[in-house]
Amino acid sequence: MLKDKRVVVVMPAYNAAETLLRTYEEVMAQGIVDSVVITDDASRDRTTEIARGLAKVKLHVHERNLGYGANQKTCYRAALDDGADIVVMVHPDYQYTPKLLPAMADMIASGLYACVLGSRILGGQALKGGMPCWKYLGNRLLTFVQNLLIGAKLSEYHTGYRAFAREVLERLPLDHNADGFVFDGQVLAEVVWLGYTIAEISCPTQYFPEASSIDFRNSLAYGTGCVLTALEFRLARMGLLKSARFPMPRREHA
Repeated sequence: MLKDKRVVVVMPAYNAAETLLRTYEEVMAQGIVDSVVITDDASRDRTTEIARGLAKVKLHVHERNLGYGANQKTCYRAALDDGADIVVMVHPDYQYTPKLLPAMADMIASGLYACVLGSRILGGQALKGGMPCWKYLGNRLLTFVQNLLIGAKLSEYHTGYRAFAREVLERLPLDHNADGFVFDGQVLAEVVWLGYTIAEISCPTQYFPEASSIDFRNSLAYGTGCVLTALEFRLARMGLLKSARFPMPRREHA
């Protein structure tokens, strides 16, 4: 618990056997986590076996691989069913340090923000952590276009380290979002649409063989999806497009 708020960490897992235990142990070491939801998206390794041996873990296993976005949908719904007041997504590949969990959760528990991102770009952490130059440049270009169309001022839209207040997740149209990687961009655009301010905190990251990484081909598809989502946002705001993700009239939070 944190300030009487139930904190649930969600881990969308896929072939994470090499890093899952290390990530879990550091998550629990922060001392504020009440429960961990792990969803195994039909891994081909020992991810499920390892997860079953962990305390305070609610495990969900997909019978077939549904995709990164579908994995998150399962995670978020399970966290809400578990009574979460604050939900933090931590990738089980140990690319993002769980040591920022207390800071991110506290920003929500204090009522300052309803969504907090761990940014690899703030503080110049991305390249220092080994992010390939082509990914860094793609991240910066995509973020520029998304900010331009959506009207936000985020340092990046592509981090997998995210914290949400319960009310935000309850209002997101998850069923209308993609099951693939573009899910991430759709969620942040929807958060902005609902009128929430997204906070960012500088996050060190590290790239190594066991860390999950999207390849160049899928990166192109992801980038295209992000731009199309941002364009959909802009056209919906202008009243030129009807969208299930960005419905009119806009109902901002109180």
